[in-house]
Amino acid sequence: MQSLLLLLPDFSLILLGAVLRRGLLDADGVWAGLEKLVYFVLFPALLFNALASAPLDAGRMLPLFLAGLGVLFSGFVLGWVGQPLMGLSSIAFASRLQCAYRFNTYIGIAIAGKLHGALGVATMGALSGTMVPFANILAVGMLARHGQGRLLGELARNPLVLATLAGLAFNLSGLELAEPLQAVLRRLGDAAVALGLLAVGAALRWGKVGGSLAGATWLLAVKLALMPAVGWGLGRALGVEGMAFDLLVLFAALPSASSAYILAMRMGGDGPGVAWLISASTLLAVFSLSAWLYLLG
Repeated sequence: MQSLLLLLPDFSLILLGAVLRRGLLDADGVWAGLEKLVYFVLFPALLFNALASAPLDAGRMLPLFLAGLGVLFSGFVLGWVGQPLMGLSSIAFASRLQCAYRFNTYIGIAIAGKLHGALGVATMGALSGTMVPFANILAVGMLARHGQGRLLGELARNPLVLATLAGLAFNLSGLELAEPLQAVLRRLGDAAVALGLLAVGAALRWGKVGGSLAGATWLLAVKLALMPAVGWGLGRALGVEGMAFDLLVLFAALPSASSAYILAMRMGGDGPGVAWLISASTLLAVFSLSAWLYLLG
């Protein structure tokens, strides 16, 4: 019950976003503009500010990053072996496979901040930011032969990747941000979490799942149950402990990200099927994340 109450404020914002999208603020342009603001301005500001000044220990972060990579690739492989269950064309399967390993950074940052404060935000930001390029490599690589898009171009334009690299570089330089600039970045970061969660709720879409229900169930099980279990095992095997272990399991248990839908639509894939899976994983994550947080104690 306590873990469920911990998630309640964040998922309430997601629910509010869904309600607003279908009522008071039902114009597509409003939410498209909000998503761009969060993605290109607010969230990069939060990541950069968190990483630029956080006391990150390279010796402790390396096992966390290695475990994160293992979790990401395990999600890809486990999703891929379920292809016979899908009953889908190759492009539709490549589109939906993203939902087995992509992760919602907005939700991860929000919960990490509640669990471990500013250092939790910085550590989750570093972990998520460094995993984004690998998630894009897997996704674009699978979709590239069916649509248009260049892998290096996708990575070079990704604001989360750029903000992560810039924040880490600034941290390693030993410089300090001027207080007025820190204040601006803090305010932008505060807005990022709330507006990002509203945007997640507004992006929820339902319709026909298409393909087989068994295939959709498998992808959801991989994302919400098997990946966190793999993360737990890898974390123990690599000696990840304390806050880093909590955040590794949280990272592995996050629902699928809306970027999967955006990429599928951009590259001629199965947008509606991906949107359904993202929506289902987000709603089910209320219960699955609560269970994993309870096990973490």
